[in-house]
Amino acid sequence: MADQALKEQLLKHLKGGEAFMPVSELLEKISFKKSGKRPVGLPYSFYEIFYHMVYAQKDILSYCTAEDYKLPAWPRDYWPDASSAVSKESWEALKNQFKDDQKQLAVFVETVDTHLLDVVKHGKEQTVLRELMLVIEHNAYHAGQLAIILRLLGLL
Repeated sequence: MADQALKEQLLKHLKGGEAFMPVSELLEKISFKKSGKRPVGLPYSFYEIFYHMVYAQKDILSYCTAEDYKLPAWPRDYWPDASSAVSKESWEALKNQFKDDQKQLAVFVETVDTHLLDVVKHGKEQTVLRELMLVIEHNAYHAGQLAIILRLLGLL
């Protein structure tokens, strides 16, 4: 029962909003056109940070659950080649990917047979808890950067 209560609390943190604005709300505040703009003095755009978040979250989900897993090249694979998405459709697809992967991660964690201290599919010592905390921590860190970009663009 304690494992279930801990899972529920962790999943609240995964969605965000416990200590910071949820990524879903940050995404509502920026348009496709402005998502690729780099504020003065910053080396990245909202899109670049968000792309990185999506890629990292997907990588951790795959590390935990995929039958075949290939370690991406760091840092090349984790960052986009451009400061903006190539189209509004690709921007929307990226946002949907983030939400879908977050839901899949939650389903994986919520499964009765998944225990927080289990080693994940492709891990050696990496547990479900460790990987979930990594996603939460990483997303929280970059959500702060997204909020700063929104402020610098006058959107927050």
